[in-house]
Amino acid sequence: MELTDAVTKTFRMDDEAWRRHANPWSVWTRFAAIPLMLLAIWSRTWIGWWCLVPIAAVVVWLFLNPSAFPPVEPRGWAARGIYGERVWAHDKSLVPPDHRAVLRVLVALGLAGFGLITWGLIALDFWPTLYGATVVVVAQLWRIDRFGRLWERAEKQADA
Repeated sequence: MELTDAVTKTFRMDDEAWRRHANPWSVWTRFAAIPLMLLAIWSRTWIGWWCLVPIAAVVVWLFLNPSAFPPVEPRGWAARGIYGERVWAHDKSLVPPDHRAVLRVLVALGLAGFGLITWGLIALDFWPTLYGATVVVVAQLWRIDRFGRLWERAEKQADA
């Protein structure tokens, strides 16, 4: 089983869940969870083990988020991106080589950003944490944009 399949099963991502996850509120509140998680982890210096409470709250939110909002059609930028991610998750052979190459670069950027975040949070160093979060967010936004293009391409092929 691939990682993508494991994630979609963990989050119970059936067609209805994908349509709900495509809601812009779902997309943007997941982005809002990034600084909240960073703050929750950083809070270990202020509240000790009690930091596990806000960390758990963010994790629960991220688990519930894909099904928390009403379903939408792929009209807006974020919705088209999530619909494209769904295409990718269901059949990677539909992803053209140029998209795969960019997605690999974006995964590498995201991992580099995550590495900076990890370093910053361990060392309690603000700047690596901030730079890492910025890289992760930019890579994720670019990834959503690429998936939106994939959705538009798949939609055109379906119409043809």
